[in-house]
Amino acid sequence: MDPVSLSIFVNRINAVCEQMGAVLRRAAFSPNIRDRLDFSCALFDADGALCAQAAHIPVHLGSMAFAMGGVVRHRDWQDGDILVLNDPYLGGTHLPDVTVIMPVFLGQALAGFVANRAHHSDIGADTAGSLPLSRTLEEEGVIIPPTLLGKRGEIDSDCLAGLTRRMNRPEQVAADFSAQVAAARSGRDQLAPLLQGMGLSAWKQHLQAVNDYAERLAGQALARIPHGRYHFSDCMDDDGFGHWDLPIRLAMVVGPDGVSLDFSGSCEQVAGNINCPLSVTAAAVLYVFRCLMPEETPGTAGAFRRIVIHAPEGSLLNARAPAAVAAGNVETSQRIVDVVIGALAEAMPDRMPAASQGSMNNLAMGSRHGAGWDYYETLGGGTGGHARGRGLDGVHSHMTNTLNTPVEVIEMAWPLQVLHYGFRPASGGSGQNPGGDGIVRCYRFLETAEISLLTERRRHGPWGLSGGGEGMAGRNRLNGRDLGGKCHLRVRAGDCLTVETPGGGAWGRAGRA
Repeated sequence: MDPVSLSIFVNRINAVCEQMGAVLRRAAFSPNIRDRLDFSCALFDADGALCAQAAHIPVHLGSMAFAMGGVVRHRDWQDGDILVLNDPYLGGTHLPDVTVIMPVFLGQALAGFVANRAHHSDIGADTAGSLPLSRTLEEEGVIIPPTLLGKRGEIDSDCLAGLTRRMNRPEQVAADFSAQVAAARSGRDQLAPLLQGMGLSAWKQHLQAVNDYAERLAGQALARIPHGRYHFSDCMDDDGFGHWDLPIRLAMVVGPDGVSLDFSGSCEQVAGNINCPLSVTAAAVLYVFRCLMPEETPGTAGAFRRIVIHAPEGSLLNARAPAAVAAGNVETSQRIVDVVIGALAEAMPDRMPAASQGSMNNLAMGSRHGAGWDYYETLGGGTGGHARGRGLDGVHSHMTNTLNTPVEVIEMAWPLQVLHYGFRPASGGSGQNPGGDGIVRCYRFLETAEISLLTERRRHGPWGLSGGGEGMAGRNRLNGRDLGGKCHLRVRAGDCLTVETPGGGAWGRAGRA
């Protein structure tokens, strides 16, 4: 293919994903999807290989890219089928992330799939916000194996009712499921004219060309990493059940054929829910290497052909069912990024940043009284300084790419007041290029509720690089009393919860020219 035709094709299939996202945002009922944009959309070929993606949530997209092939193979797909799933051990990430998949046909031939994944703050857990301090997968909510939600493009109302019956607010969940289906239909309908105009043979040739192009660009990026063997280790603060400083270790080999990453020696799976299915580990690894590639690199399977990942089964990074995984997706994924960046920094210290805040600062809350309510959000923090400048203040980083929930939305939708929301001064590490500052967010409860906090970097601050200082560790407090990093508790009207997020590490020693 000539470069112009290739560029046009890439932009057309990327636009399908962007359009899906726009429909999902407009149609969603819950603020978590509508306002925080906690969703992702992608396009896959007939074998489940990633073809295109919108710039949404890295942990969603990377895990879908890794696991989609196993989900779509060995099924007798029919035009208009609607598949739904959230099982982390069968292609999901954690239970709140629900994936909807629709096949795309050209005539009688299967051409590919459109898919979207969205985070539901109510997925039927006993605790509000459906992000509990859990020990087993079943405690985290309703487990949905790959299930046919509808046929011929229409939702099976009985199936939908069966899935949402255990939810605490089934009407809202059903509305968001319907929004995801509408977005998938939109993607299918947007793709259909392109397929009809090209024909199946040309479609496959174009996808092959895009994958080959992505592999070439990725290969050029990987070739700039000096060949060698690199090591790095970091740790998770705790699992919420009394196990502390849980190691994640990496041995990375860079050679002429690509990069292999071996996480042997990392902690075995634990009682708490910071365990990861392998798809989440892969998502974190692929995200880091995607950041090294040129911006124009197509987001396809070809970009990742030269990256090999090994994590021992039964470890924190490749847990066996039914281990709890709710925080593995949102917290452990962030530490995996830190470890991969740390190993790359051994090879390229001037190209890699210091550690960012290393947590999504997950806050789930709500009530089961009366009509009940569920609320979930993640909070930004500081990013790491780097050779070209200081880190950013108060932003979401790495595996999350959401917005915050606006104060006006919080106070309109839930019995909460936001008393304070601002930067956390001097929380970034000090050095030649300081780390970015975290944030402070303080909530006052207007009625009795329950809260769950799943946060990291409360014991160990984000590390600096090239002599730079650590970022300040985060802190969670209720009425001034320290809560630690992971907890579940009940609060009364008038109680105040304050979350102080970590700052980023600094790059370079202070005063160095």
